[in-house]
Amino acid sequence: MKTNNIKKSLICLGLLALVGCTDNFDEVNSNPDGFTFEETTQDFNHIKGPFKNMFENVMVNTPGWKYQVAIDLSGNTWGGYTTAPGFDGSNNLSYALSDNWNLWGWEAIYAQVMSNFLKVEREAKGKYDQFYALATIIKVQTLHKAADSWGPIVYSKLGTTDAAIGYDSQEEAYGLMFKDLDFAVTELTKRIDAGEASAFATTDRSTYKGDYTRWVKYANSLRLRLAMRIVKINPTLAKSEAEKAISQKFGVMTVASDSFIVNKDVAQHPLRVPAYDYNDSRMSADMESIMGGYNDPRMNVYFKTSTQFPGEYKGIRTGGILGDKSKHLNFSNFGKIIDEDKQVVWMNTAEVYFLRAEGALRGWSMGGDAATFYKAGINASFDQLSTGGAADYIADNAKMAKDYVDPVAPFNSGLAVNKVTVAWDEAASNEVKLQKIITQKWIANFPDGMEAWAEHRRTGYPKLLPILNNQSGGAISTEFGVRRINFVSTEKDGNPEGLKTGIAKLNGPDNGGTRTWWDVNAPNF
Repeated sequence: MKTNNIKKSLICLGLLALVGCTDNFDEVNSNPDGFTFEETTQDFNHIKGPFKNMFENVMVNTPGWKYQVAIDLSGNTWGGYTTAPGFDGSNNLSYALSDNWNLWGWEAIYAQVMSNFLKVEREAKGKYDQFYALATIIKVQTLHKAADSWGPIVYSKLGTTDAAIGYDSQEEAYGLMFKDLDFAVTELTKRIDAGEASAFATTDRSTYKGDYTRWVKYANSLRLRLAMRIVKINPTLAKSEAEKAISQKFGVMTVASDSFIVNKDVAQHPLRVPAYDYNDSRMSADMESIMGGYNDPRMNVYFKTSTQFPGEYKGIRTGGILGDKSKHLNFSNFGKIIDEDKQVVWMNTAEVYFLRAEGALRGWSMGGDAATFYKAGINASFDQLSTGGAADYIADNAKMAKDYVDPVAPFNSGLAVNKVTVAWDEAASNEVKLQKIITQKWIANFPDGMEAWAEHRRTGYPKLLPILNNQSGGAISTEFGVRRINFVSTEKDGNPEGLKTGIAKLNGPDNGGTRTWWDVNAPNF
């Protein structure tokens, strides 16, 4: 980890400095030398400019060290995707949550994405609402990750100049997100119906290239994701919002080109930096157990075989007792999807099919049945990765997760815990069917660890190997794992009175063991 990069003044991380502090302050906040106001506003450049920083920081694409501490050493590990060789001290992997790591996720959300969203809002709202609608969809994509990570967040008070910037509860934030999606979908649909040409094509860093229809399908799909997240705490609202997503005239993602993919301007996925530049990230033991047990054809796209154990995929147990970094350094690194591809996926079509499968399982009007959507989700994932063998994989009713064996530190080994086959069984219980759906969604969503972590907390699936080295001092249980991230130190220093409103809206103490609003310790059905 490149700790010497963490030099930026922390005043930029406080919400009181939200509007004016970004990594490229001079570039974003002042006109280039010699340019007139008319020139900077030509072709909506004054509105389009902030989108670049928004696209780069929703998933913390750059710089790589920030992605490492904001995502790879939190959601990626807690969601069962990755772990770090040699990281068995007091840190996130052992449930001793690190403020020095976790504050950078908050920084990316507020000092980067939201500060630039406010610039678009200031210039576009009420005047050029096509841009405001697009920025609002990105806002929801960003802030739902924040709410899922911290619980209460700043949403309605975003951009205010109050001395103390108050927090919304997670329930309040979700309500505001649904309303924001209402606005964005209505606004863009109106322009599509009027035959308006997109003014966003040259600014859109995604594969959508400014296509308003695909943006609406993405917003509807995002609504479906958020609806499913709240199913255990507010099933009536969850059903209503999910069915609204499906019934909207453009619907949700259904084909590969509907996936929301950001094309990077540099030749690497952000996970490549901690994995290949720092040698700080490798395949997890859970991925080896589950995907290895299925003999999943997608493994050779996601991972490389171990250089220490040729021909074998070897993962590392998160929260294990690892010893010197060199012991596990030659376990499986990441494959083509990380080592070569330039794309970062915000949401894929496979996930949407799995969401519809769960909705149908719950009796919602999803436009089909659970079995059909489940199989469509697996096929969509295989198609996205250009991997053959989907039909045989879907039909397999024998293979399941295998026991994990650590050949260099045997005390990290463990029996398989996610014992479910791939093949759909209509006679199975709803619980088993849900476990199959979430397990396959977990595989298909790699490497979006923040989403994997959220869905694992919501459903308990896939079942993950428990950590062996819990250093939380009793704050976080080994059985249930990390439930949220504690509020960041920069808010304690820069917005202490506002932060008090957030702490008051928690369901317990400000630590990683307190459940957020939608994270209900109750049966899935």
